[in-house]
Amino acid sequence: MTDIPLRRILHVDMDAFYASVEQRDDPSLRGKPVAVGGSPDGRGVVCAASYEARPFGVRSAIPMSRAVRLCPDLVIVPPDFRKYRAASSEVFRLFREVTPLVEPLSLDEAYLDVTENAWGETLGLRVAERLKTSIRETTGLTASAGVAPNKFLAKIASGWKKPDGLTVIAPERMEKFLRGLPIDALWGVGPVTAARLRAQGIDRLVDVRTIPTDELRTIVGSLAPWLQQLAEGVDDRPVEPNRDAKSASSENTFDKDLTDAVEIRGAVDEMARGVVKWLAKKDRLARTVTLKVRYSDFTTITRSHSKTPATRDAEDIAQRAVKLVDRTDAAARPVRLLGVSVHNLEDPSAPFEAEEPLLPF
Repeated sequence: MTDIPLRRILHVDMDAFYASVEQRDDPSLRGKPVAVGGSPDGRGVVCAASYEARPFGVRSAIPMSRAVRLCPDLVIVPPDFRKYRAASSEVFRLFREVTPLVEPLSLDEAYLDVTENAWGETLGLRVAERLKTSIRETTGLTASAGVAPNKFLAKIASGWKKPDGLTVIAPERMEKFLRGLPIDALWGVGPVTAARLRAQGIDRLVDVRTIPTDELRTIVGSLAPWLQQLAEGVDDRPVEPNRDAKSASSENTFDKDLTDAVEIRGAVDEMARGVVKWLAKKDRLARTVTLKVRYSDFTTITRSHSKTPATRDAEDIAQRAVKLVDRTDAAARPVRLLGVSVHNLEDPSAPFEAEEPLLPF
Protein backbone atom coordinates (compact mmCIF):
# COMPACT_ATOMS: atom_id res chain seq x y z
CA MET A 1 0.00 0.00 0.00
CA THR A 2 1.00 3.60 -0.55
CA ASP A 3 2.69 5.27 2.40
CA ILE A 4 0.25 7.49 4.28
CA PRO A 5 1.25 10.44 6.51
CA LEU A 6 0.56 9.37 10.08
CA ARG A 7 -1.97 11.88 11.27
CA ARG A 8 -4.56 11.41 13.99
CA ILE A 9 -7.91 12.47 12.54
CA LEU A 10 -11.19 12.40 14.45
CA HIS A 11 -14.61 12.43 12.87
CA VAL A 12 -17.18 13.30 15.53
CA ASP A 13 -20.89 12.88 14.80
CA MET A 14 -23.56 13.75 17.35
CA ASP A 15 -26.12 10.98 17.85
CA ALA A 16 -29.63 11.71 16.45
CA PHE A 17 -28.81 15.34 17.16
CA TYR A 18 -32.15 17.17 16.80
CA ALA A 19 -34.13 14.36 18.43
CA SER A 20 -31.58 13.99 21.22
CA VAL A 21 -31.77 17.71 22.03
CA GLU A 22 -35.55 17.43 22.28
CA GLN A 23 -35.32 14.37 24.53
CA ARG A 24 -32.74 16.13 26.70
CA ASP A 25 -34.94 19.18 27.14
CA ASP A 26 -38.20 17.29 27.66
CA PRO A 27 -37.80 14.28 29.98
CA SER A 28 -41.24 12.97 28.95
CA LEU A 29 -39.78 12.17 25.51
CA ARG A 30 -36.95 10.01 26.79
CA GLY A 31 -37.21 6.36 25.84
CA LYS A 32 -39.96 7.09 23.31
CA PRO A 33 -39.83 7.02 19.52
CA VAL A 34 -39.46 10.66 18.52
CA ALA A 35 -39.37 12.31 15.12
CA VAL A 36 -38.48 15.95 14.59
CA GLY A 37 -40.21 17.42 11.57
CA GLY A 38 -43.41 18.64 9.99
CA SER A 39 -47.02 17.58 10.29
CA PRO A 40 -48.08 14.20 8.86
CA ASP A 41 -51.29 15.85 7.63
CA GLY A 42 -49.44 17.92 5.06
CA ARG A 43 -46.12 17.57 3.29
CA GLY A 44 -44.07 17.30 6.46
CA VAL A 45 -40.88 15.25 6.37
CA VAL A 46 -38.75 13.73 9.10
CA CYS A 47 -35.72 15.91 9.92
CA ALA A 48 -34.36 13.53 12.54
CA ALA A 49 -35.46 10.33 14.27
CA SER A 50 -34.53 9.09 17.73
CA TYR A 51 -32.90 5.70 18.07
CA GLU A 52 -36.13 4.37 19.57
CA ALA A 53 -37.92 5.22 16.30
CA ARG A 54 -35.36 3.75 13.92
CA PRO A 55 -36.17 0.04 14.40
CA PHE A 56 -39.61 0.83 12.92
CA GLY A 57 -37.99 2.17 9.75
CA VAL A 58 -38.39 5.83 10.67
CA ARG A 59 -35.47 7.84 9.34
CA SER A 60 -34.68 11.32 8.13
CA ALA A 61 -36.07 12.59 4.82
CA ILE A 62 -39.07 10.24 4.63
CA PRO A 63 -42.58 11.76 4.64
CA MET A 64 -43.93 12.17 8.16
CA SER A 65 -47.18 10.52 7.07
CA ARG A 66 -45.22 7.38 6.23
CA ALA A 67 -43.31 7.59 9.52
CA VAL A 68 -46.59 7.57 11.46
CA ARG A 69 -47.80 4.53 9.54
CA LEU A 70 -44.55 2.73 10.33
CA CYS A 71 -44.67 3.72 14.00
CA PRO A 72 -48.17 4.59 15.27
CA ASP A 73 -46.80 5.61 18.68
CA LEU A 74 -44.37 8.10 17.13
CA VAL A 75 -44.11 11.41 19.00
CA ILE A 76 -43.74 14.28 16.54
CA VAL A 77 -41.90 17.41 17.64
CA PRO A 78 -41.64 20.52 15.44
CA PRO A 79 -38.04 21.58 14.85
CA ASP A 80 -36.49 24.38 16.93
CA PHE A 81 -33.30 25.35 15.14
CA ARG A 82 -32.50 28.01 17.72
CA LYS A 83 -32.00 25.25 20.30
CA TYR A 84 -30.01 23.11 17.89
CA ARG A 85 -27.69 25.97 16.97
CA ALA A 86 -27.11 26.73 20.64
CA ALA A 87 -26.23 23.10 21.38
CA SER A 88 -24.00 23.00 18.31
CA SER A 89 -22.12 26.10 19.46
CA GLU A 90 -21.35 24.43 22.77
CA VAL A 91 -20.11 21.28 21.06
CA PHE A 92 -17.86 23.19 18.65
CA ARG A 93 -16.49 25.27 21.51
CA LEU A 94 -15.35 22.02 23.11
CA PHE A 95 -13.81 20.90 19.82
CA ARG A 96 -11.78 24.10 19.51
CA GLU A 97 -10.53 23.82 23.08
CA VAL A 98 -8.74 20.67 21.93
CA THR A 99 -7.39 21.86 18.57
CA PRO A 100 -7.82 24.82 16.20
CA LEU A 101 -7.94 22.34 13.32
CA VAL A 102 -11.70 21.80 13.30
CA GLU A 103 -13.54 21.43 9.98
CA PRO A 104 -17.33 21.74 10.41
CA LEU A 105 -19.47 19.59 8.13
CA SER A 106 -22.84 20.49 9.63
CA LEU A 107 -24.34 21.58 12.97
CA ASP A 108 -23.61 18.16 14.46
CA GLU A 109 -20.56 16.83 12.65
CA ALA A 110 -16.90 17.76 12.20
CA TYR A 111 -13.38 16.58 11.49
CA LEU A 112 -10.61 17.34 13.98
CA ASP A 113 -6.89 16.94 13.42
CA VAL A 114 -5.58 16.04 16.88
CA THR A 115 -2.08 15.03 15.83
CA GLU A 116 -1.11 17.88 18.11
CA ASN A 117 -3.66 18.90 20.73
CA ALA A 118 -4.10 21.10 23.77
CA TRP A 119 -4.21 18.10 26.08
CA GLY A 120 -0.84 16.80 24.96
CA GLU A 121 -2.37 13.38 24.35
CA THR A 122 -0.30 11.15 22.08
CA LEU A 123 -3.13 8.76 21.25
CA GLY A 124 -6.14 9.70 19.15
CA LEU A 125 -8.15 7.15 21.14
CA ARG A 126 -7.53 9.04 24.37
CA VAL A 127 -8.47 12.38 22.81
CA ALA A 128 -11.73 10.91 21.51
CA GLU A 129 -12.57 9.37 24.89
CA ARG A 130 -11.96 12.64 26.72
CA LEU A 131 -13.87 14.66 24.15
CA LYS A 132 -16.90 12.35 24.24
CA THR A 133 -16.95 12.62 28.04
CA SER A 134 -16.66 16.40 27.87
CA ILE A 135 -19.55 16.63 25.40
CA ARG A 136 -21.77 14.42 27.54
CA GLU A 137 -21.00 16.28 30.77
CA THR A 138 -21.35 19.74 29.24
CA THR A 139 -24.36 19.28 26.94
CA GLY A 140 -26.08 16.12 28.15
CA LEU A 141 -25.74 14.68 24.65
CA THR A 142 -23.78 11.76 23.24
CA ALA A 143 -21.49 11.63 20.23
CA SER A 144 -19.92 8.87 18.19
CA ALA A 145 -16.32 9.20 17.08
CA GLY A 146 -13.99 7.59 14.60
CA VAL A 147 -10.21 7.83 14.85
CA ALA A 148 -7.98 7.09 11.85
CA PRO A 149 -4.99 8.38 9.92
CA ASN A 150 -7.26 10.14 7.39
CA LYS A 151 -10.69 11.65 6.82
CA PHE A 152 -12.09 8.83 4.72
CA LEU A 153 -11.49 6.14 7.32
CA ALA A 154 -12.37 8.36 10.30
CA LYS A 155 -15.77 9.10 8.75
CA ILE A 156 -16.54 5.41 8.25
CA ALA A 157 -15.30 4.58 11.74
CA SER A 158 -17.57 7.09 13.47
CA GLY A 159 -20.65 5.31 12.16
CA TRP A 160 -19.44 1.84 13.07
CA LYS A 161 -20.89 1.57 16.58
CA LYS A 162 -23.60 4.21 16.89
CA PRO A 163 -24.92 5.53 19.19
CA ASP A 164 -22.24 6.67 21.66
CA GLY A 165 -19.64 4.66 19.77
CA LEU A 166 -15.89 4.92 19.39
CA THR A 167 -13.91 3.06 16.73
CA VAL A 168 -10.19 3.37 16.14
CA ILE A 169 -8.52 2.32 12.90
CA ALA A 170 -4.80 2.32 13.62
CA PRO A 171 -2.40 2.12 10.65
CA GLU A 172 -1.65 -1.55 11.27
CA ARG A 173 -5.40 -2.35 11.12
CA MET A 174 -6.18 -0.38 7.98
CA GLU A 175 -5.78 -3.16 5.43
CA LYS A 176 -7.94 -5.61 7.39
CA PHE A 177 -10.59 -2.93 7.84
CA LEU A 178 -10.60 -2.00 4.15
CA ARG A 179 -11.01 -5.62 3.12
CA GLY A 180 -14.22 -5.86 5.11
CA LEU A 181 -15.94 -2.90 3.45
CA PRO A 182 -18.58 -3.11 0.71
CA ILE A 183 -18.28 -1.06 -2.45
CA ASP A 184 -20.91 1.38 -1.11
CA ALA A 185 -18.41 2.60 1.49
CA LEU A 186 -16.54 4.59 -1.17
CA TRP A 187 -17.40 8.25 -1.34
CA GLY A 188 -19.33 9.07 -4.48
CA VAL A 189 -20.71 5.55 -4.86
CA GLY A 190 -24.46 5.75 -4.40
CA PRO A 191 -27.05 3.01 -4.99
CA VAL A 192 -27.11 3.41 -8.79
CA THR A 193 -23.33 3.42 -9.19
CA ALA A 194 -22.99 0.54 -6.71
CA ALA A 195 -25.43 -1.52 -8.77
CA ARG A 196 -23.45 -0.82 -11.95
CA LEU A 197 -20.20 -1.81 -10.24
CA ARG A 198 -21.70 -5.00 -8.84
CA ALA A 199 -22.94 -5.89 -12.31
CA GLN A 200 -19.25 -5.93 -13.27
CA GLY A 201 -18.36 -8.19 -10.34
CA ILE A 202 -17.06 -5.37 -8.14
CA ASP A 203 -18.72 -6.06 -4.78
CA ARG A 204 -16.10 -5.01 -2.25
CA LEU A 205 -14.11 -1.84 -1.82
CA VAL A 206 -10.83 -3.64 -2.46
CA ASP A 207 -12.13 -4.99 -5.77
CA VAL A 208 -11.66 -1.49 -7.18
CA ARG A 209 -7.90 -2.03 -6.94
CA THR A 210 -7.99 -4.75 -9.57
CA ILE A 211 -9.93 -3.01 -12.33
CA PRO A 212 -7.98 -0.90 -14.86
CA THR A 213 -8.53 2.83 -14.41
CA ASP A 214 -9.86 3.29 -17.94
CA GLU A 215 -12.40 0.52 -17.44
CA LEU A 216 -13.47 1.97 -14.10
CA ARG A 217 -13.82 5.39 -15.74
CA THR A 218 -16.50 4.03 -18.08
CA ILE A 219 -18.59 3.28 -14.96
CA VAL A 220 -17.87 6.19 -12.62
CA GLY A 221 -16.37 8.82 -14.93
CA SER A 222 -13.75 11.19 -13.58
CA LEU A 223 -14.12 9.74 -10.07
CA ALA A 224 -12.14 6.64 -11.08
CA PRO A 225 -8.62 7.68 -9.92
CA TRP A 226 -10.00 9.09 -6.66
CA LEU A 227 -11.93 5.90 -5.87
CA GLN A 228 -8.87 3.77 -6.55
CA GLN A 229 -6.87 5.96 -4.20
CA LEU A 230 -9.47 5.56 -1.46
CA ALA A 231 -9.53 1.81 -2.07
CA GLU A 232 -5.86 1.80 -1.08
CA GLY A 233 -6.73 3.70 2.09
CA VAL A 234 -5.06 6.87 0.82
CA ASP A 235 -6.67 10.23 1.59
CA ASP A 236 -4.23 13.09 2.02
CA ARG A 237 -6.77 15.90 2.36
CA PRO A 238 -6.00 18.11 5.36
CA VAL A 239 -8.54 19.19 7.94
CA GLU A 240 -9.51 22.68 6.78
CA PRO A 241 -10.77 24.86 9.63
CA ASN A 242 -11.74 27.70 7.29
CA ARG A 243 -13.31 25.58 4.57
CA ASP A 244 -15.71 27.68 2.55
CA ALA A 245 -19.09 26.45 1.42
CA LYS A 246 -18.98 25.04 -2.10
CA SER A 247 -22.62 25.89 -2.80
CA ALA A 248 -25.76 27.48 -1.38
CA SER A 249 -29.35 26.45 -1.90
CA SER A 250 -32.96 27.22 -1.12
CA GLU A 251 -35.70 24.57 -1.31
CA ASN A 252 -39.41 24.45 -0.64
CA THR A 253 -41.79 21.49 -0.43
CA PHE A 254 -45.26 22.84 -1.10
CA ASP A 255 -48.39 21.98 0.88
CA LYS A 256 -50.19 21.44 -2.42
CA ASP A 257 -48.68 20.49 -5.76
CA LEU A 258 -48.01 23.45 -8.03
CA THR A 259 -49.62 23.23 -11.46
CA ASP A 260 -49.65 26.85 -12.55
CA ALA A 261 -46.61 27.86 -14.64
CA VAL A 262 -46.72 31.46 -13.45
CA GLU A 263 -46.76 30.35 -9.82
CA ILE A 264 -43.87 27.96 -10.43
CA ARG A 265 -41.74 30.65 -12.05
CA GLY A 266 -42.60 33.08 -9.27
CA ALA A 267 -41.47 30.59 -6.62
CA VAL A 268 -38.21 29.94 -8.49
CA ASP A 269 -37.56 33.68 -8.84
CA GLU A 270 -38.09 34.23 -5.10
CA MET A 271 -35.77 31.37 -4.11
CA ALA A 272 -33.07 32.56 -6.50
CA ARG A 273 -33.12 36.02 -4.99
CA GLY A 274 -32.87 34.50 -1.54
CA VAL A 275 -29.73 32.62 -2.56
CA VAL A 276 -28.27 35.88 -3.92
CA LYS A 277 -28.67 37.42 -0.46
CA TRP A 278 -26.52 34.58 0.90
CA LEU A 279 -23.88 35.28 -1.75
CA ALA A 280 -23.82 38.94 -0.77
CA LYS A 281 -23.53 38.09 2.92
CA LYS A 282 -20.63 35.72 2.26
CA ASP A 283 -19.04 38.02 -0.34
CA ARG A 284 -19.04 35.29 -2.96
CA LEU A 285 -19.81 35.08 -6.68
CA ALA A 286 -21.31 32.11 -8.51
CA ARG A 287 -20.83 30.75 -12.02
CA THR A 288 -23.45 27.98 -11.94
CA VAL A 289 -27.18 28.15 -11.21
CA THR A 290 -29.06 24.88 -10.65
CA LEU A 291 -32.79 24.26 -10.55
CA LYS A 292 -34.17 21.23 -8.73
CA VAL A 293 -37.69 19.97 -9.45
CA ARG A 294 -39.48 17.11 -7.70
CA TYR A 295 -42.74 16.05 -9.30
CA SER A 296 -45.77 14.65 -7.51
CA ASP A 297 -44.61 11.08 -8.19
CA PHE A 298 -41.30 11.91 -6.38
CA THR A 299 -39.29 11.87 -9.61
CA THR A 300 -36.53 14.44 -9.11
CA ILE A 301 -34.52 16.19 -11.80
CA THR A 302 -31.96 19.00 -11.89
CA ARG A 303 -31.04 21.46 -14.61
CA SER A 304 -27.98 23.74 -14.53
CA HIS A 305 -26.55 26.72 -16.37
CA SER A 306 -22.99 27.99 -16.05
CA LYS A 307 -21.33 31.10 -17.42
CA THR A 308 -18.31 33.30 -16.93
CA PRO A 309 -17.69 35.69 -15.27
CA ALA A 310 -19.17 34.69 -11.93
CA THR A 311 -21.77 37.01 -10.49
CA ARG A 312 -24.15 37.69 -7.63
CA ASP A 313 -26.41 39.99 -9.61
CA ALA A 314 -29.95 39.19 -8.47
CA GLU A 315 -31.58 39.84 -11.85
CA ASP A 316 -29.06 37.68 -13.71
CA ILE A 317 -29.28 34.70 -11.36
CA ALA A 318 -33.07 34.89 -11.02
CA GLN A 319 -33.56 35.08 -14.79
CA ARG A 320 -31.27 32.11 -15.39
CA ALA A 321 -33.06 30.05 -12.72
CA VAL A 322 -36.49 30.86 -14.15
CA LYS A 323 -35.32 30.07 -17.69
CA LEU A 324 -34.26 26.61 -16.49
CA VAL A 325 -37.94 25.87 -15.81
CA ASP A 326 -38.38 25.66 -19.59
CA ARG A 327 -36.00 22.68 -19.61
CA THR A 328 -38.31 20.70 -17.29
CA ASP A 329 -41.84 19.27 -17.46
CA ALA A 330 -43.00 21.63 -14.72
CA ALA A 331 -45.65 23.15 -16.97
CA ALA A 332 -47.20 19.74 -17.65
CA ARG A 333 -46.68 17.79 -14.41
CA PRO A 334 -47.65 18.67 -10.83
CA VAL A 335 -44.65 19.93 -8.85
CA ARG A 336 -44.10 18.91 -5.25
CA LEU A 337 -40.76 20.59 -4.55
CA LEU A 338 -38.62 23.33 -6.07
CA GLY A 339 -35.06 24.31 -5.24
CA VAL A 340 -32.51 26.79 -6.52
CA SER A 341 -28.80 26.50 -5.78
CA VAL A 342 -25.58 28.19 -6.85
CA HIS A 343 -22.27 26.42 -7.37
CA ASN A 344 -18.71 27.03 -8.54
CA LEU A 345 -18.33 29.85 -6.08
CA GLU A 346 -15.38 32.15 -6.47
CA ASP A 347 -13.15 32.59 -3.48
CA PRO A 348 -10.79 35.57 -3.66
CA SER A 349 -8.28 33.99 -1.31
CA ALA A 350 -6.51 30.73 -2.04
CA PRO A 351 -6.79 28.16 0.78
CA PHE A 352 -3.69 27.44 2.81
CA GLU A 353 -2.71 23.79 3.12
CA ALA A 354 -0.21 23.00 5.82
CA GLU A 355 2.33 20.21 5.42
CA GLU A 356 1.20 16.94 6.89
CA PRO A 357 2.87 16.19 10.24
CA LEU A 358 4.64 12.83 10.29
CA LEU A 359 4.24 11.92 13.94
CA PRO A 360 3.49 8.65 15.76
CA PHE A 361 -0.15 7.60 15.69
